[in-house]
Amino acid sequence: MTRIAVRPFSVRTAETLAQQGLHPVLARLMAARGLGTLSELSTEFTALIAPEQLTQLSQAASFIADAIAQQKKMTVVADYDCDGATACAVAVRGLRAMGASIDYIVPNRFEYGYGLTPEIVELTARHRSPDIIITVDNGIASLAGVAEAKRRGIDVVITDHHLPGDALPDAAVIVNPNQPGCGFPSKHLAGVGVMFYLLLGLRAELRARGHFETKPQPRLDALLDLVALGTVADVVRLDANNRILVAQGLRRMREGRAHAGITALFSVASRDIRKASAGDLGFTAGPRLNAAGRLSDMSLGIECLLTDDLGRAMQLAQELDKMNRERRGIEAGMQEAALASLEHLDPRDSATLSLFNPDWHQGVIGIVASRLKDKFYRPTITFAPAGAGMIKGSGRSIPGFHLRDALDLVSKRAPQLIDKFGGHAMAAGLSLREADFPAFVTAFESVGKAWLSPAQLEHVLETDGSLDADCFSLEFIRLLDTHVWGQGFPPPVFCDEFRVVNQRVLKDKHLKLILRKDGHQFDAIWFNHAEALPDHARVAYRLDANEFNGRTSLQLMVEHAEGC
Repeated sequence: MTRIAVRPFSVRTAETLAQQGLHPVLARLMAARGLGTLSELSTEFTALIAPEQLTQLSQAASFIADAIAQQKKMTVVADYDCDGATACAVAVRGLRAMGASIDYIVPNRFEYGYGLTPEIVELTARHRSPDIIITVDNGIASLAGVAEAKRRGIDVVITDHHLPGDALPDAAVIVNPNQPGCGFPSKHLAGVGVMFYLLLGLRAELRARGHFETKPQPRLDALLDLVALGTVADVVRLDANNRILVAQGLRRMREGRAHAGITALFSVASRDIRKASAGDLGFTAGPRLNAAGRLSDMSLGIECLLTDDLGRAMQLAQELDKMNRERRGIEAGMQEAALASLEHLDPRDSATLSLFNPDWHQGVIGIVASRLKDKFYRPTITFAPAGAGMIKGSGRSIPGFHLRDALDLVSKRAPQLIDKFGGHAMAAGLSLREADFPAFVTAFESVGKAWLSPAQLEHVLETDGSLDADCFSLEFIRLLDTHVWGQGFPPPVFCDEFRVVNQRVLKDKHLKLILRKDGHQFDAIWFNHAEALPDHARVAYRLDANEFNGRTSLQLMVEHAEGC
């Protein structure tokens, strides 16, 4: 059940922002998102938080600068999602530009799992023989893997953003805004953001050593399209610092200065990169890149991001696009099976959902968990077989329920139940024995019952209230598009009462509408909803510039509607 509500905001703050020159509706939107001054909207590169505020960043920069001077061989151990792939590409491109001897390895998730495990260290040592391993988007929980690397005489530099466990790995240096004692103001950097910050620190260190006296300094801003893609695709909170990184990356794309791989990903999706938005990164480029890690291994995606040959990038992007279509087919079948298994279960009787199917694909369970979470508004974990009697789960959560902490509590209450776990507040992964699945369901539900109230399990769609008549325009949409919207800084959703003039169902699943308000008619569409609306409805909607047959027109994208 969904209830529409208006997002609260400070009228005084909105008036102050408007007096400073912000459009009155934009001032209301920004006040509702917690902004108090125009300076917080700055997306200039100079407004980034200083790199030296990241704990151990200067030590990491010095360590890698020494390694470059000593011509030590370094290997990046990447993660298999979009954040990991972009972080790897940023690391390899940036470190090579500074003279490092650097290559990478990305383990197949189905064989080696997540993080720097002892098996991955053995694989890396066998195939790359590095002096130093640099992790990107992983490593903070890899105690055994770091110990194995040390045993082999390999130093480890960890760059990660995930939450640490009770103990930290004994690495040479750790850069992670979420490690204990780190005072970095933004705790929401993605893995690619952490790696980018390390490069900023390394360049400063090399500059101080005179490294660039006979060679040009690398332009690290050239990496910002990769940083933007990984940041948005990892669904981290778009706080002020992340909005700068994303805005700068989008600016490069719109100016036609993106890397060949990103340009190709837009092209195969038939999207105009010169009109790139954060939504395009999250729903167009990101899923295609992620498809490689979900169905095969991410080396294909990383190669796409590393090549400067547009023809090669297009070939790789087409393979990724084909994989993404295959992923969608697998996902549809799994979602259908999941919904069928819930036919006789009323989710309102439960605070959580945990589902296992022996036929499911472990590369797609996270997406299915997300879809079920959205549908039933419950913390959801879906599991697939992982071999040798083990199953792997991927979970998605709702506001107010910290998923990683919940798994930690389950693990503390039943120490033998979960084999491994890790993640964030809103997304986490774990593995356990298939035979222990019923016990896990009970234990996880117990935490859900204790932590979640009935009010928290009601989906409230927050909107930005009514929209003035003069804002139903393409000009206002363009004004909105000058800002970066996303996780933690939600895109504007408005709410008004309309008369339903006409409605019909497209392709048996989308509701096409003509809505009327104050003498004006608007085209609207409600995707994946086929039930008719009453003659008068309260509609929550987003504004969209719909392009069709060379013509651009205003369209309302319906998020939810109810009779009024």
